[in-house]
Amino acid sequence: MIPHVLPTYNRAPLAFERGEGSWAITADGTRYLDLGAGIAVNVLGHANPDLVAALTHQAGRIWHVSNLYQIPEQEKLADMLVDATFADTVFFTNSGTEAAELAIKMVRKYWDHAGDPDRTQILTFEGAFHGRSTGAIAASGADKMVKGFGPLMPGFRTLPWGDHEALRAAVSDRTAAIMIEPVQGEGGIRPLPDACLKGLREICDQTGALLVLDEVQCGMGRTGRLFAHEYAGITPDIMMVAKGIGGGFPLGAVLATEQAAAPMVAGSHGSTYGGNPLACAVGAVVMQIVADPAFLAEVNRKGALFRQKLEGLVAAHPDVFEGVRGQGLMLGLKCRAAPADLVRAAYDQHLLTVPAADMTLRLLPPLNITDEDIAEAVARLDRAAASLR
Repeated sequence: MIPHVLPTYNRAPLAFERGEGSWAITADGTRYLDLGAGIAVNVLGHANPDLVAALTHQAGRIWHVSNLYQIPEQEKLADMLVDATFADTVFFTNSGTEAAELAIKMVRKYWDHAGDPDRTQILTFEGAFHGRSTGAIAASGADKMVKGFGPLMPGFRTLPWGDHEALRAAVSDRTAAIMIEPVQGEGGIRPLPDACLKGLREICDQTGALLVLDEVQCGMGRTGRLFAHEYAGITPDIMMVAKGIGGGFPLGAVLATEQAAAPMVAGSHGSTYGGNPLACAVGAVVMQIVADPAFLAEVNRKGALFRQKLEGLVAAHPDVFEGVRGQGLMLGLKCRAAPADLVRAAYDQHLLTVPAADMTLRLLPPLNITDEDIAEAVARLDRAAASLR
């Protein structure tokens, strides 16, 4: 018989009743050190007192009114995002998938408004993950994402990761946009070199194509900058954000320049829940904390400390690990053993990690993880690796 919860996940036999900082705790009091953070969502850890205070305060005032009315909490968060980024305008969603869907619509609407409605091709890259809507899976092009869900939304072309010649051959005056993650998450913690991101910006400038960045996983301080593209010194035309922006409360956003967003007039898009007062009250506190240069400096310091310790772990277990990749606190262990085996071995050490493609184990702790918890995490990874021998 089918479970009451649709079985689209191979769930671990674990359930958590509460959390404290970087720790998730089961009903019997067993503590698990959380290096997944809800897949890069809980950027300030579990039960963060500032976020709890923001949520409970807003919950005592008003929860939901819909976007038929002005929402001061939404306007405040939009102002913060615009002030901190390239963007001129923001649309709030409930998830990264919804943000991806709007980004695709915005690209199509842009070219229709420009008088070129047949300019619809969006170039994407192997290993990409942009969500699980029909548009987002079409953008990924991966068999595991699209098999059985056809016919797919047309207008996407998936290119090999890192193949510059294939990219140059694919780009034309019919290219509507290039869509890419500055650091692939599901694809195996694969950062795009700064030079490549600059090159994509140059191609878009030369052809008029829009540059769409998916920073759902790598954004909101995860790499040590507020957004990962800042390292390359470029700006996109459209950017998808989610996961960490709500610190655990469902929230996403599409940020855009005025030029890219101008055709999105009243009635062209909507969301019943997107940007509701509860979500935006929490998101504003997340932004206030995470966008602080001192906080981001600590993310970089902790990322360097974590990476140094992980390099030692790789050296100690060359039969299990191949290397370390990533930036800030978005780190991956390239494995020789199956990442799923490492995830299970880590459970035995009361440690939570996340598998990814390309034989990679993702390490995505809260951005405020302590130095002591980093040391403890590596010790537990060491024991997990040793158990695989």
